Amino acid sequence: MTIVWSIIAFLVAIAILVTVHEAGHYLVARWCNVRVRRFSVGFGRPLLSWRGRGPDHIEYCLSAIPLGGYVQMLDEREGEVDPAERHRAFNNRPLGQRTAIVAAGPAANFLFAVVAYWLVAVLGMVEMRPIVDEPITDSPAEMAGFERGEEIVAIDSRDTPTWQRVAMGLMNAGFNREDVPVTVRDEAGNELERSLDLRAEPRLKDTTDILGTIGLRAYTPDLPATIGRLAEGGAAAQADLREGDRIRAIDGEAVGSWLELVERVEPRANEPVTLTYEREGQVREVTLTLGAQERGEAEVGMLGVGPAIPEGYQERMEREVRHGPVAGVAYGVERTWDTTVVTVKMLVRMVMGEASLKNIGGPVTIGQFAGDTASMGVVPFLTFLAVISISLGIINLLPIPILDGGHLLYFLTEAIRGKPVSERTQLIGQQVGIVILLGLMALAFYNDFERLLGG
Repeated sequence: MTIVWSIIAFLVAIAILVTVHEAGHYLVARWCNVRVRRFSVGFGRPLLSWRGRGPDHIEYCLSAIPLGGYVQMLDEREGEVDPAERHRAFNNRPLGQRTAIVAAGPAANFLFAVVAYWLVAVLGMVEMRPIVDEPITDSPAEMAGFERGEEIVAIDSRDTPTWQRVAMGLMNAGFNREDVPVTVRDEAGNELERSLDLRAEPRLKDTTDILGTIGLRAYTPDLPATIGRLAEGGAAAQADLREGDRIRAIDGEAVGSWLELVERVEPRANEPVTLTYEREGQVREVTLTLGAQERGEAEVGMLGVGPAIPEGYQERMEREVRHGPVAGVAYGVERTWDTTVVTVKMLVRMVMGEASLKNIGGPVTIGQFAGDTASMGVVPFLTFLAVISISLGIINLLPIPILDGGHLLYFLTEAIRGKPVSERTQLIGQQVGIVILLGLMALAFYNDFERLLGG
C-alpha cells in the first residue's frame, strides 16, 4: 500500500508541476498570438485527448510517459504553414516574444512555489523548535561548544524558528563561509554566539543529512525507554513490538533511558540484537535485526521507534508558524528565494566537483518523498511541491540544448549576432542535449537504485 500511495502521490505531483510549467508557455504564447496546436502533459502516445473550442481547435492530451510535457506551437521549421497563418508561427514572432514564451515555463514554476509557500504560511504549520541535544562526539557542533538545551535562534543574523529553517540556513551560509555564525539562547534565556567551522567536514558534500553530519540533533528529555510510536515497516514493527512496551535491556545490558537506547542502537546498523522488554507487567524477549540509515559516510542503526511523549512536552518543544495573507506573500517570496539560492549553489558545487553527484535523485526518490509528505498532510505536501517546482524551474534554465535554457542561449546569441542561430547548429545542439539529458537520467536512476539496494 505504501508503494501504491507513493506512486499515486508522485503522479499527482508531476501532473501539477508539469501542467504549471507548460501553462506558462501556453498562456504567454496565446498572449503573443502564436498558434498553439497541442498542450500535452506527459510524452509519447496520448492516453486521453480532446479538442478545445475556438478557431484554433487546440488539442489537449494526457500522454503515456509522465516525466514531462510540451506545448506544440505552429512553426515553419516543423512543417508547411498556411501563408495566412505564417504571422502566427513561433519562428516568425519578434525575438522578445519568443524569449518571453520560452522563459514563461520556468517563471511559472517559481511563481507556483511562491503561491505554495504562501498557502503554507496562511494555513499554518506546527514544527519542532530547534532546541539541541548533546552534540555528537568529535563533530563540528561539539567543537563549536553547543550545549544540551540551547535553542538556535539565528544563523548568520537570520531568524531560525524551526529545525527546517536551521537546516536551510546552515546549507546557505555554509556554501560561502568557512565559519558559520550561530546565535543560541540557553535555558536561562541568555543569548550566546557560536561559530561552526565547516572547513574540516568533507562529508557535507556527500549527504543530505546536514544536521546529523554537523553533529546537531533534536533535544530529547530524560525519558524512559517506552515506545510511543512505531515506524511502519521498521525493525520493531516487524518484531511485533507495540506502543507502551518498555525496553529494559539490549543483549542483556540494562537500558535505563531513551537516550541510552539510542546510544546502544546507533552503532549496530544491520546487526541482530536481543531485546528484553516489559508489556503489561510481563518481561519478554525478542531477537530482531536492526535497520540502518545513512549519516554522512556512516550508517547508524535504527530500531524504528519513537519515545512516549509526556504531557506538556509537546507545548514546550513545538511552535506554530502562521502568517496572515499579506505577510504570507513576503514569506512565500523569501522561502522561494532561499530554496532557489541553495539549489543553484548545490548545482554549481556538483559541477565544480565540490559536492557529490549522489545528491541527484530520480523518480524513485521523488516518489518516496511525494508519498511521505502526502501521508503527513496538505502542508508538508505543498512544501514538497514548492521545492520540486523550484528544482524544475532551475533545471529548465540550464543552458542545455532542448531545454528552455538552451533556447534562451540561442536567443541571446541571436540578439548579439543580429541573426538566428543556423538550423544545423540547433540540430547538433539538440543531439548533444539529448545525450546530456540521457546521461543525467541514467545517473539519477543509478542513485535511486543504489539508495534502495543500500538502504
